[in-house]
Amino acid sequence: MLFGMLLDPTPTPVPTSACAPDDKICNQIYHWTGPGWLADGGYYLLVQPARIVLILIVAIVVRALLIHGINRIVNRAAEGRVPALLRPLRNKMPTVAQPPTLFPERRRQRATAIGSVLKSTTTVIVFTVAFLMILDLIGFNLAPVLTSLGIVGLALGFGAQTLVKDLIAGLFMLLEDQYGVGDVIDTGEAVGVVESVGLRTVTIRDVRGVVWYVRNGEIIRVGNKSQGWAGLMIDVPIGFANVEQATTVLRRAVDEYAADPVHTDEFLEAPQVLGVEQITVDGAVIRVTCRTASERQWDVQRELRRRITEALDANGITAQIQAARQLRPSAPPAAQAQP
Repeated sequence: MLFGMLLDPTPTPVPTSACAPDDKICNQIYHWTGPGWLADGGYYLLVQPARIVLILIVAIVVRALLIHGINRIVNRAAEGRVPALLRPLRNKMPTVAQPPTLFPERRRQRATAIGSVLKSTTTVIVFTVAFLMILDLIGFNLAPVLTSLGIVGLALGFGAQTLVKDLIAGLFMLLEDQYGVGDVIDTGEAVGVVESVGLRTVTIRDVRGVVWYVRNGEIIRVGNKSQGWAGLMIDVPIGFANVEQATTVLRRAVDEYAADPVHTDEFLEAPQVLGVEQITVDGAVIRVTCRTASERQWDVQRELRRRITEALDANGITAQIQAARQLRPSAPPAAQAQP
């Protein structure tokens, strides 16, 4: 009988397999094993789990490679070796001076925050794609799932548009390096020192110690008083004293201040007495200007005011101002109403 089967050219009918026509692996297992239940069992117990494990391994490897690349970029940015294309715009523009000790820690914090956002986004994208591939592999119809996810995403976008706006504004704030921890900023309502920076909010403490929590999406404009250099303008009222004498006294005072070895490194440009800025009913006003490092502006301004006041007092200008005020006629009394 066996000899007859070998000589019979008519092929033995093959049982129908549950494998898909284009699934070569399943069909190959079926032809190796023969019975359909064994082929299907081997396919679902060996091949499908192996494919799922392979997808997860590839996803983990891809994520590891991307995270490694992000870490390298973050470390280079923290050390100041970021590519020119990724530098903030203000770092590409020429400036008078950059404080040497201010930026390393600030740069490290900014790079760490951006790196954290990029790594979280990368992890979500890679594993979401892997999850969808696994669902498609086990025969799940992805069309309804993607449609449902699109509807849910649209609903969340409308419901949480304020949150999304804050997060996007915070991300662009970090990328552009608009402000950082330790900066003195003016957001309109709140003015003070930045204590913490997040993707959603920025924490500011004002001079009275009040802590302000400002949402990034609500900041329309922001003034940073701690980047690069600061220009100081001091208007000195001299009343009706001699303008030439007062100007000479002020020039001597600011030149002595700038020439002091203790304070020489505080100025980026020598202080200048510009002359009469305006004339009011109380007399002339002389403007003094200078340029200094941003973190030293308040100390320099106070010291400059002190020296100007002492110089005016030592040269008798203050006494002239007071005498002129005493001699100025007072306003006539209001006329009494006639009966």
